[in-house]
Order: sequence, then structure tokens, then C-alpha cells
Amino acid sequence: MNRSIVGRQFELTEPIKEYINSALDGLDKYNLEIISSTVIISGDTKNGKKGFSVEFVVNLKGKYTVVITQKDKDVYAAVDLASERIKKSLRRHSDKIKDHNNISLKELGSEAEAVSEQLNNEEGEPEIIPMDLELYKPMDFDEVITLLRADTKQQFHVFNDNEGTMRVMYKRADGKFGLY
Repeated sequence: MNRSIVGRQFELTEPIKEYINSALDGLDKYNLEIISSTVIISGDTKNGKKGFSVEFVVNLKGKYTVVITQKDKDVYAAVDLASERIKKSLRRHSDKIKDHNNISLKELGSEAEAVSEQLNNEEGEPEIIPMDLELYKPMDFDEVITLLRADTKQQFHVFNDNEGTMRVMYKRADGKFGLY
């Protein structure tokens, strides 16, 4: 991860840099691919009162950027509050990614349960048996929906739509139909 610490109208000292680096070290625990992180500290003076603004900019893989700005009278307090907010945001992003990819065996149906039982009973590597797909003719939307409604298992049917491209329609775990 590329790190950059910038001071605007503020002189950065070594203890502040070390404190910010320790705050940035805590971001690695979310197992997100962090490309770069930039911390900008600026000194503000309003109405004769001195304050500080800390901005965390974290760039993640996939063009996802998290920007947090925190203002406080104390630099260390502003860094603490901003780092907690950035951790919360990264945790939510990490949970969103994990929840999106996870599918339980219950959602996959009885075939997945049989496979999991077989995997638990066998020792060593599981044996994968290839199956032949039975594609007799391209089907249209109505035929595929009729077949999917009649069958209780999740199935994939490949068909040819009006444009001449191959598409895949399937029955989701919640009973709705998906289309690729």
C-alpha cells in the first residue's frame, strides 16, 4: 500500500507521522486490496480559534475510494475520530463483499447437501464427474419459464433470444428468475 502524509499550513512532526502510520496499519485487517492511502492534515484558524482538519483518502481495488474528513481542536483526537470512521466504512465494505459472495448450502438445495455429505464422509480429494449438457434446440423465453416453473430444482437453460445471442435463464433460491 502506498502511503502519503501531507501537512497543509501545518508542520508535520515525527510523532504525528508515527501516530498516523499506526492508524493506517489497522486498515490491513479487513483483507481489502488497498492501493493507496493519503492523509492530509491542515491547520485551520477561525474566529481566533485554532483547529485541525484531517482527511483520509483510501483507494481500493476496483475504483472504490473512501474519503473521510474530520475536524477537531486537537490533531490526535481528529486522527482518532477519522481513523475510527474509515475503519467502520472499510468494515461495511468488506462485509458487503463477503455477504455478496457467500451462498449457503441450504440455498443451493438438496443436491448441494448430498455433495457436502459425500465430501464429509470421504477422505482425500473429491471426485468430480463431468456431465453432458442436453441441448437439442435453442429455446425461447416462454419455453424456458414454463420448464423452470415445472421443475422444483434450480436449473439453467440456454436459449437463443431475438438478437441471436445465447443467454442463460435460471431459477433463483427465492423463486424468482435470473437472466445472464
